[in-house]
Order: sequence, then C-alpha cells, then structure tokens
Amino acid sequence: MDRIINRRIFFELTGAGVAGYFLSPLDLFAQSGSYQSQAAILNTAKNVIFILLAGAPSHIDTFDLKVGPWTPQDFGPTTINGVDFPEGLMPSLASQASLFSIMRSCLSSALVHSLLQTWNQIGRNPASATGKIAPNIGSVVALEFEPKRLASQKLPGFVSLSGGGTLVRNGYFPGRYAPFDVVPAAGGLPNLAHSDNEATFNDRYGILQALNAAGLRRSDFEEMADFYAGARGMMYDPAITAAFRFTAQDQAKYGNSPFGNACIVARNLVTAELGTRYIMITLGGWDNHQNIYQQNAGIYRPARQLDAGLGNLLADLATIPGASGKTKLDETLIIAKGEFGRTVGNLTNQNGRDHYSVHSTLFAGGGVRGGQVIGSTTADGRFVENPGWSQDRPVGPEDVAATIYSALGINYTTVRRDDPLGRGFEYVPSTGNWPAYPIQELF
Repeated sequence: MDRIINRRIFFELTGAGVAGYFLSPLDLFAQSGSYQSQAAILNTAKNVIFILLAGAPSHIDTFDLKVGPWTPQDFGPTTINGVDFPEGLMPSLASQASLFSIMRSCLSSALVHSLLQTWNQIGRNPASATGKIAPNIGSVVALEFEPKRLASQKLPGFVSLSGGGTLVRNGYFPGRYAPFDVVPAAGGLPNLAHSDNEATFNDRYGILQALNAAGLRRSDFEEMADFYAGARGMMYDPAITAAFRFTAQDQAKYGNSPFGNACIVARNLVTAELGTRYIMITLGGWDNHQNIYQQNAGIYRPARQLDAGLGNLLADLATIPGASGKTKLDETLIIAKGEFGRTVGNLTNQNGRDHYSVHSTLFAGGGVRGGQVIGSTTADGRFVENPGWSQDRPVGPEDVAATIYSALGINYTTVRRDDPLGRGFEYVPSTGNWPAYPIQELF
C-alpha cells in the first residue's frame, strides 16, 4: 500500500562585476512592512554556500548509489557508516562522510533545466505570478542581514562565484541586494586600484562628491549613490584584496578547476567575515545523456571537480575556528543540489541517462548532523519509498529554501507588502496544499 501511495505522489508531482552590485539604491526598502506568522526557526548558521549542480547529477551514481551491472569498477562502491557511496569516484568526500548528510527523498515537479535551475534559486515555480519578479534566495538573505552589517564589512551580502548564465539576480529587489558575480582568479579581483594611483582617484572622487553636494543633476547622483560609495569602499582595502586571492598550492589542492577556485574563494569569504552571508557556486557538466561512464569525461569530470573542491572546502572549514568554540563549518550551511535526477537502471541506447524527477541533496555544516541519510528510494532508485522527515512527503525546492532561511534565523513565512504586483510577496510560497517546511531532521 505504501508503495502505491508513493508512486501516486510521484506521478502527481511530475505532472505539475563591482559596479553591478551597487545600483538602484532604495534605503527604505528593507524597512517595508511585512507579516510574519509562527515558523520553525532553527537559527543554527551565519552563512550559506549553495552549490548548484547544473545539468542534474545521476543520483544512483552519486549520493543514492545503486550498484548494478552498469556500475564501473573504478567507482569503488563501498559502505560508509551504513551509507552506500562511490568511494572510487569521489574519494575526498568519502573521507569526509562524517561531515555531511544526504537527503534522498527529493523530487522535482518538472524536467526542464532552465526552469528548475531558476526554481531552486528562488524557491518557487518561475512560471507563477510572483516567480516572474522573485529575487534569488541570496538576495533575500542579503536584505535580511543588511541591518546587522558592521562598518568594516564592505563586501556585498550575496556573492556569486562562476554563476554564469544560470544565475538568478535580485528580481524586484533593489540593486544593492543583487549578486556580486565574480569569476575567481588567483590574482584576485580586477579594478580594485586606479591605473593613475590612489591619490588621483581620490581627487576625482572628491570632485564627484562636491558636485553631488552642490545639487547638480541631483536625481542622477541619488540613483548612483550606492554605486559610488560601495565601489569606493571596496577599493584599496587589503582585506578584500586578500579574500579573492589564492595560492598555486591551494589551487592544486582544490583540483585546478574553476569550481575548485570558487570553493577556495568561498572559504576565504566565510573566514574573512567582510559582510558576505550567501555564496552561490555553479558546477555544470552533469547532463550526461550520452557516454556517462566515458573516462575523463561524462560523469567523471564534474564528479571529480566536486570531490576535490567540496571535499577540501569541508575539511578546511572544519579546522578554522569560529565564534564560541565553533568552527567555520559549524557556522556555514553548505548545500549541493541539482535540478533533478536521471533515469535509473540500465543505460539508454546512447550509453547515458535522461532526465528524472527523483534525486538527492547534500547538506553540511551550519548545525547539520553529519554522517546520516534521510529518506530512501526503492531498490532501483525509481521512486521515493520513505520521505524520512516530519512532513511525510518528498522534499521540494521550497522546502530547501525554507531550510536555508530557518537555519539563518530568517522567518520563511514572511510576506512582504512592497511587491510591484500588490499581492504580497511570500519568501517561500506553499506548493498546492503542502506548506513549505524546513527539514529539521537534518539538524
């Protein structure tokens, strides 16, 4: 009977740069009226690193390993603390298994890459009315933490590292809450110093401020106020310069890849505490419709990048001291999630796996109890067999969003009254008859 119910649920759901950050200031925006009802607020984390595994990893080859005749020998399937895991494919993560947990009962309501990539970033259906104006979850986090910013914290609240074309920006929120999108490089951020030296820049900046004070073209100056002040604050600051730089040794350790570089900078930003609370990293390459087990390509390439980058990020943050006897990993919620999973069992006639709704999500840090698996799928990975959490249903992107907000101490039931549609903007909307809820069993 349970199997029938779960299959029915499955089919019901599957049928359903420096300058850019500081533009469009609205000082009163963060003070707009909102309504908050009772919610389960965990308040276990200070920061979030959200890793979008763009292209959708095969769950039965990664975080919900199902060994069969298709499984390559070099995957090295093993059982770690009762969890089946491809140790040969991802040895670094295997060695860090006590630091993360896996949610195996995730389900997507569509199978379109762009739709679900956006859905996971805004915590709602992009095709809905509010989905068209919705900001990235990171923009909401930046807005919520803005009043807590210290004078020394000059970096944006939301930083994207290698976000690329998948990145959702600030929606209807002001530009100051947009992602500061950076492509990490060993030399750090460009344009933090003026080519004609700091004294010349200060002179020119002083003239601009004087014109502003005189009231010339006042509306233009007001529109650009945050751009000037914010960009100026980031220039000639050794702490900011250092946060975006890394050594050749670190680069090699983290895998010599753009993803690994992003993980290094994420570590630096969390450690530096310069105002950034939400970091997004994108790792593509998982859309393995063909030749999924081709050596040095297919699933191997992104899996090994993920392993080196995320594995070392977890290890490093777990050794860096935080506040009150905690580590930086204790203070930082890390989530690695694709948009959906991939077909199970034998491969297609192109030696690949196609799109599929059931998938898994990795959670670590920020109060998460490591070494556990929540929820389960059937023996072949085809259906959610046991949701494994209080809501007794599959986990959707809205629940992941509610978990992020709750871990940060943000009321995920907030309804803002400043949206351009005039209908009230929910931080996390309900999905049908199911209200979104944080996955408390992780913590």
